[in-house]
Amino acid sequence: MTDALPAAPTAALPEVLFSRLLEASLDAVIIIDEQCRICYINGAMQALSGYAGGELLGQPLNGLLPDAVASQHDHLVLDYLRSSRTSSVLGKIREFAIRHRNAQMIPIEMKALDLGVVDGMRYFGAFLLDVRERRELAAKNANLLAQLEQQALCDALTGLPNRRAYEAQATQAMARAARNHSPLTVGVADLDHFKKINDRYGHAVGDAVLRTVAQVLRETGRVTDVAARLGGEEFGLLFPDASVKQAARVAERIRAAVAAAITMLPDGCPLHVTISIGVAPLAAGATLDAAMSDADKALYTAKHQGRNQVVAAG
Repeated sequence: MTDALPAAPTAALPEVLFSRLLEASLDAVIIIDEQCRICYINGAMQALSGYAGGELLGQPLNGLLPDAVASQHDHLVLDYLRSSRTSSVLGKIREFAIRHRNAQMIPIEMKALDLGVVDGMRYFGAFLLDVRERRELAAKNANLLAQLEQQALCDALTGLPNRRAYEAQATQAMARAARNHSPLTVGVADLDHFKKINDRYGHAVGDAVLRTVAQVLRETGRVTDVAARLGGEEFGLLFPDASVKQAARVAERIRAAVAAAITMLPDGCPLHVTISIGVAPLAAGATLDAAMSDADKALYTAKHQGRNQVVAAG
């Protein structure tokens, strides 16, 4: 087995190889002297800035910098040259921006380096990476995540908050009520004879009825109230800063509005439905489940007493 040949020392390589490597680099490369004049840009930097190489050579770097940076850049370089302090910028990767030929600011990721002194002149270089595509992708992903989160908290049929969202908002309302020592009331609403509607007219009409009722719930309650679809034909109600008596009055308004609302059947005939509602206090120290159970019992009483009415937990 023969010994491996020793690697050729870097100094033995022709300088033209380094020049070719820089010129073909995917990263944009720029070199300036201590007077902040541009001495070199590679092809990627030309593409990034919109300038041909010859247009920038000898020009001040400030023309490529954001206004706020350009106004102090030369002073910072001079201060660095005169002092022995370690730079907080050189050698570190940071986000920055450069000015394109068309005046557009291009977001980049940059690593600037002190290249040392050659023939009595100090030089600085930087690698620049265009991050526009990365930022656009991040923005799209953020928007997609926001949409998914919204969908996860929204009932697709009615557009109302779903059970998960209702419980989250109830938890927040409970915390506010505890801080402010204010009343909080919950409600459970259920459409009357909804199964008969589905059986007689079909699920498409049933879905239309649910959307009609959801619209009434959105428009009839107070601005601070919450209405959510808990599942099927059942809706959850939340009345912040409202006693049971006050919430029952709002619930009565909702009941009347549902009874007056119209869902048009496929043959053009109007369909009216009714709703029963039970309300109960969510007292300090009580759980949401317990209050909802009380409201559910009041709803059962409303159903047992003939439906199309509001009953408050006693």
